Amino acid sequence: MKKFLLRWLWRGLWLTLALTLGVQLWFFFHVAWWRAHAPGDTRFMRLARAELQIKSPQAKLAHTWTPYEQISIHLKRAVVAAEDSHFLEHSGFDWDGIQLALEKNLTRGKARAGGSTITQQLAKNLFLTPSRSYLRKGQEAIITLMIEALWDKRRILEVYLNVAQWGEGAFGAEAAARRYYGVSAARLGPAESARLAVMLPSPRRYGRYFGPAQKARAQRILSYMGSTRVP
Repeated sequence: MKKFLLRWLWRGLWLTLALTLGVQLWFFFHVAWWRAHAPGDTRFMRLARAELQIKSPQAKLAHTWTPYEQISIHLKRAVVAAEDSHFLEHSGFDWDGIQLALEKNLTRGKARAGGSTITQQLAKNLFLTPSRSYLRKGQEAIITLMIEALWDKRRILEVYLNVAQWGEGAFGAEAAARRYYGVSAARLGPAESARLAVMLPSPRRYGRYFGPAQKARAQRILSYMGSTRVP
């Protein structure tokens, strides 16, 4: 009986390892393919569409892929300044930012600040869910390493700007520019770009409400943009 249980335990272990490897290879294949091809729907897009279609079965997302060179330099600078000021310097993880986020969370007594880089956010948006767990963060870290190994910084920022959510049902810089300012992503100015960057942590909330605190943050981002480097 003991040998029988051990044999099945080993089989279960090998099966778990094989499935885990298969999942990671699936992620790796997609990351490799998207190095030169535009992603279709991301996981966040599918979740958002499903939520919208509960209310309206025919609902569609606003999303148009826009090449890097057709996105305003101001939006690129604003997003990097707001979300990941060390974007060009790190390899996917901003350890100083993570430490600062941990200190803030300890001070507040709850997890609010995340310290995630643009690459980490992209990994989550492409493949995962908004849920918070150690398992999800671990998978996010693995995908982040894959993206940083296979893509250059220009490609990372290009894809991020095309899949980030900017309000209910709106994904990508082009959809955001059209919805909020009635212009293409190429024509966004510094002030508009700073306001869009402020929305990224809570795009659905700030799509409906943009108060004094958000306006003040937009002004701070605007002041940083001139010295912010982008790929």
